Amino acid sequence: MILARHQAELIGNTDLLRIHSLSELTGCDIYLKCEFQNPGGSIKDRAALQMVQDAMQKGQLKSGMTIVEGTAGNTGIGLALVAKSYGMQMLAVMPNDQAKEKERVLELYGAKLMTVDPCPFVNPNHFYHRARSQAEQHKDHWWANQFENTSNARAHYLHTGPEIWKQSQGKVDILVSAAGTGGTIAGNSMYLKEQNPDLKVWLVDPDGSGIYHYLKSGEYKNHGSSITEGIGIMRLVENFRQASIDYGINLPDSDLVTIARYVRNKDGIVLGSSSALNVAGALFAALYSGPGKSVVTFACDLGERSASKLYNTAYLQQKGLLDCPKDVTALVEKYRSQKQRDKVVNTGI
Repeated sequence: MILARHQAELIGNTDLLRIHSLSELTGCDIYLKCEFQNPGGSIKDRAALQMVQDAMQKGQLKSGMTIVEGTAGNTGIGLALVAKSYGMQMLAVMPNDQAKEKERVLELYGAKLMTVDPCPFVNPNHFYHRARSQAEQHKDHWWANQFENTSNARAHYLHTGPEIWKQSQGKVDILVSAAGTGGTIAGNSMYLKEQNPDLKVWLVDPDGSGIYHYLKSGEYKNHGSSITEGIGIMRLVENFRQASIDYGINLPDSDLVTIARYVRNKDGIVLGSSSALNVAGALFAALYSGPGKSVVTFACDLGERSASKLYNTAYLQQKGLLDCPKDVTALVEKYRSQKQRDKVVNTGI
């Protein structure tokens, strides 16, 4: 039993769960790092804590100040929780098209919420720029800057990666992760490749993001859009720059809807949208690599934070995703096909 002084001390040490259905299907052991077990309900609690602790140690942040961040939701929630633990306030600047569940949780944690219209990054009204300008206007405000603040990746290098290595008893062959800021895939890939240079890291990218095209050509281009939130990016940021990636794939929303339904029905695991993309990527990597491998990916947050989108019949119908198959057989065959293999980027970086 842990005797904690405040909730921030409960962040980390999450369990590693074997997905039985997909493991039996592929002949690989496919594991989920259960990041929804963090007190704020997501993997972003880790980055939030590390960014705040490092800023306090540098004298940039102290009790009574206000933390400001542009967020798709989960980092803001993590920062709100950590802020309360250290006697600080939180101001979250968030696009108004994100799941309403996240807005409610932010407000429940006592954060001030500023919602803005979604727009391209070059627009000064983008949530990233609005957060920065809010922080610059007040001496007692501190901008977390999760995209460029490498304490984000450091959280996973110091904690998440070592946890995975210990829990797997050093038997992890493949790491699969989507990327938003890139902190998760950067910190974990750095640490785990130091332990096992033969470990392969897969980046799984949704439609609407340019990371897959960047890995393929060195240029950020995208196509389509995705129902996922908080992942995908159209520019190179400092956290992602540190990532060591071997393979990259792009998967459509239809795949993650099928996977989410399948593991919910077979394993009782309710995945959020980014987690479903991770698990689809893990399935792809397992089939591509062959049986006998140990594959680790992340359940990034609580599945109910995607209830209004991923598990909402009306929303899925609006997006043309309602008729995605509930059985995973067709998806497995698609992933095994040579055509799908041609969609894999072997980066070697």
